[in-house]
Amino acid sequence: MSNDPERFDSMLLAMAQQHEGGVKELLGTIVSFLARKTDFFIGGKEGEWEKVVKDTFYVHAKKAKEEADKIKKEKEEADRRLKEIQQKKEQERLAQDFVPATVTELTDQEANKMLEDIEKEKQSKTEDGSGDGSPTSSKSEIPDEDDDPAEKGKLKPNSGNGCDLENYRWTQTLEEVELRVPLRQVLRPRDLLVIINKRHLKVGIKGQPLIIDGELDADVKVEESTWVLQDGRNLLVNLEKVNKMNWWGRLVTTDPEISTRKINPEPSKLSDLDGETRGLVEKMMYDQRQKEMGLPTSDEQKKQDVLKKFMEQHPEMDFSKCKFN
Repeated sequence: MSNDPERFDSMLLAMAQQHEGGVKELLGTIVSFLARKTDFFIGGKEGEWEKVVKDTFYVHAKKAKEEADKIKKEKEEADRRLKEIQQKKEQERLAQDFVPATVTELTDQEANKMLEDIEKEKQSKTEDGSGDGSPTSSKSEIPDEDDDPAEKGKLKPNSGNGCDLENYRWTQTLEEVELRVPLRQVLRPRDLLVIINKRHLKVGIKGQPLIIDGELDADVKVEESTWVLQDGRNLLVNLEKVNKMNWWGRLVTTDPEISTRKINPEPSKLSDLDGETRGLVEKMMYDQRQKEMGLPTSDEQKKQDVLKKFMEQHPEMDFSKCKFN
């Protein structure tokens, strides 16, 4: 016969659910059964049943304490790893905040090259019919996102710029993705299967079909990604992005896709980013607003400023026959 201590769990759980008085009432039922249907209390020597009960309870009490200590140690280790990663990120952010900004002045030769590039781009647009010397975009001409075929069927991001799905919820910043999986039962870390690879994620409960098993939307830093079991019922996974300039459209490629165009990080959260990333995010938001109003983006504005400066430095050149957007 199998010595598996869990083989009667389903039967005992069913019994326990019928005892509103809890463990004490359940024990009373079992002891009553031994007294009524067996010779446990009277079949041996005087006091032998007491020794059997004591030894049995002490053996399992010791196992329970060892298991509790192990779970506590695993949780403390997971919390320590998570704290180390958070401290490392904070140190990196502080270091980057103190990196001095640099400004590069263009030489006349570089300005000439940029002018040529602008002319080539202008001629290219004219030849393919996309430019005729007049502004090519205005606020009224910008297509509605809902009318864009590329946006059809995409979900609106949740409040954390991610997606709420049936079995889990994920949110994101430009730096990381946070995954929360409700387990609907009390578990221990050793009961879980969590495998984080550079481009693949597996999450599940051992002995059951995987909850997540798919290719990630983009690469992650395995050594800086971590997971922790909270209160035995919720799994929290933090994935560190490799590309910190990219919004994910989905957690894994089998998930429904969200519209990254509708992602709009709250300004209050920009202060949490390091100096370089914050500047890039602010630039993206500025360019998005400029496009919506039919105005030049920051890069286009720089080109116009360089051209204006070049024209001021070379008044002898005739630009009257040139047309620019």
